[in-house]
Amino acid sequence: MIALLQVVIPVFLVCGAGYLLTRTRYLSDPHIDGLNRYTQGFAIPCLLFSAALNLDFGAVFDPRLLGAFYAGNTTAFLIGMLGARFLFGRRPGEAVAVGFGALFSNSVILGVPIVERAFGGEALQATFAIVAIHAPFCYFLGITVMEFARADGRGLLGTGRAVINAMLHNALMIGLLLGIGANLGGVSLPAVLADALDLVVRSALPAALVGLGGVLTRYRLRSSLGEALMVSFLSLVVHPGITFVLAHHVFDLPVPFVQGAVLTAAMAPGVNAYVFAALYNRAMGAAASSVLLATGLSVFSVSVWLSILNTTLG
Repeated sequence: MIALLQVVIPVFLVCGAGYLLTRTRYLSDPHIDGLNRYTQGFAIPCLLFSAALNLDFGAVFDPRLLGAFYAGNTTAFLIGMLGARFLFGRRPGEAVAVGFGALFSNSVILGVPIVERAFGGEALQATFAIVAIHAPFCYFLGITVMEFARADGRGLLGTGRAVINAMLHNALMIGLLLGIGANLGGVSLPAVLADALDLVVRSALPAALVGLGGVLTRYRLRSSLGEALMVSFLSLVVHPGITFVLAHHVFDLPVPFVQGAVLTAAMAPGVNAYVFAALYNRAMGAAASSVLLATGLSVFSVSVWLSILNTTLG
């Protein structure tokens, strides 16, 4: 529990700082908008580029592991999208943004340190395998479904063109694709450029969290509480539950892989859930509320999953 608190509390403190700085008018709305523009258009794409550039794809790839994890989060995404559409009356594009929170788990900020502290190196390899394609998979699926939801009667060909255009003009996807291309091409950055990139990368998530806290001053949690609770349940219970059944009972993966996959699946929605909603200006309040509520609840839910894994797998 102490290890979990050491990871979760700093996230709340940084978000809270952004909230208080904006609420006290030290930071104005234009400041927050500029900060979010920096993170979404530059710093986070640099982070994704760096991550893709430095991954060893061959060493961490296992189709069964990835199948167990991504079947879980895709199912949670579909349920979340349908729930937002039919239970909460959201428009199609808004429903996609709400469901995206159940798709994009916080595999890096929360997943990596918690898996490492709980189970060590072998389980962490499973998490790295998931992280390797996590952002590309989630953004490709989210953007594709969003473009279809926004198609407004366009034919399949027109919608396909819109998807490709959105992917090629999305700064986050550009960062990922450039990183993957550089990785596969064996590109090595000069030391000076690598150091500069590292400085930007270090700023990305803290700045995004401050921006998230600032944006929260524009919304009330209770206005999106039902949707936030739904996304939290899908992220913290449904996704890891499906992953556990598939990884352990269907694919019979090695214990460390089951541990890493399930614990990574049990993470709350990442900041990218809000970033995605902001990119399309859809359901931003629900996305922000889901990130904060689920992150707080994950202190308890992850502890339960740790207990289940330790009891079941020994």
